[in-house]
Amino acid sequence: MTKFAIIATVEVAPGRIDDYLPIALAHKTRCLRDEPGTLQFEVLRMHGDDTKVMLYEVYRDQAAFEAHWNAPSRAQHRADAGDMIVNVSGAKCTPLA
Repeated sequence: MTKFAIIATVEVAPGRIDDYLPIALAHKTRCLRDEPGTLQFEVLRMHGDDTKVMLYEVYRDQAAFEAHWNAPSRAQHRADAGDMIVNVSGAKCTPLA
């Protein structure tokens, strides 16, 4: 099996970063606890930009990512974040070694 990773940028509404970070961290906790295929999930606050959060996620394989994509935690994250999230962009990657 080939591991699968996502590097995502979450753009947060101006002035809402402090509201959003606990939601992102709760999502991380749920994913690592409830999704056996989620191997790593990091929430990174960008220096010098209070409107962006980076996510680095590693999954056992593509199927584990698809399970995450359809999991209750992702739906909960979207509901909790509501209009705080302005945009999400990302890149699919294959971790080497």
